[in-house]
Amino acid sequence: MATAQLHGTPRGGRSRAKNLLYSQRLAPYFFIAPFVITLLAFWTVPLVRTFVMSTQEVLFGEAAFVGMDNYERLWNDRVFWHAMRNSARYMLLTLALLIPIPLVLAALINSKIGSERVKGFFKASMFVPALTSIVVAGIIFRLMFSETSTGLINQTIGLVGLDPVRWLRTDTGGLVALLALAMWRYTGVNILYFLAGMQSIPDEYYEAASIDGASKVQQFFQITLPNLKPTIVYVTTISVYGGLAMFLESFMLYAGNSSPNNQGLTVVGYLYRRGIEENDLGFASAVGIVLLVVIMAINLTYLTLTGTFKKEDVR
Repeated sequence: MATAQLHGTPRGGRSRAKNLLYSQRLAPYFFIAPFVITLLAFWTVPLVRTFVMSTQEVLFGEAAFVGMDNYERLWNDRVFWHAMRNSARYMLLTLALLIPIPLVLAALINSKIGSERVKGFFKASMFVPALTSIVVAGIIFRLMFSETSTGLINQTIGLVGLDPVRWLRTDTGGLVALLALAMWRYTGVNILYFLAGMQSIPDEYYEAASIDGASKVQQFFQITLPNLKPTIVYVTTISVYGGLAMFLESFMLYAGNSSPNNQGLTVVGYLYRRGIEENDLGFASAVGIVLLVVIMAINLTYLTLTGTFKKEDVR
């Protein structure tokens, strides 16, 4: 009897621990725990600290509370609004290019026209730029868009009799270079997103449409696009963030954070300038908070308008 009592407690403890470990009620919490911990450690806590820092004047490790002074300075800062304009323009143009063009290319790849080997090679070659370092790509595009007559782009336009263009010295030329870099790097990624969405559409939809006499164009607009709505919403959402948060592409293209008349200065570039180069961390934190609010406002508005937050009726 005594032996059973002595050994009963450890066995009972191990049994309870085992039941707790394999509990179906607690299993979901174990699975989401890594995500929650990561979110708290690398997003929530830094965000709160950044907001607190945006209300302070931080100099050489000393912080003094200044309230909303940094935001007032930001509101009256012309350079900030110029950087915001550059980022917004870049974001809108990348949306106009990096959604319809990859969408059409993905539809062509997904069609039954053409060789599968050629399609496979095209998909692989289009995705390779996404694996290339932005640093390397920025240096290459800087050389390509060189203002000298020996630059690749100037040599190309010289074949049709055009004079060399000082690409990175003009606002329009620099924007063209940035958009070319974005198209080269991200077209293949968006193609794969759209292609994955298209391949999840049942073939029966297209077969029924063909029997009814619908053309390929009609099938694209009446079957493909409506069923691709979740993918399009996702790609648009990440593109809004990517466009407004762009920094390294411009930094490498202009060989630094300085460009003629700040034509290549983005919001994140301005944050880097004030926070790292000028050691004004309180003001830079305010820039970061404002950028976060702008991105969240745009994306939440877009998601609401597209009905992403609506609950479907289950019957």
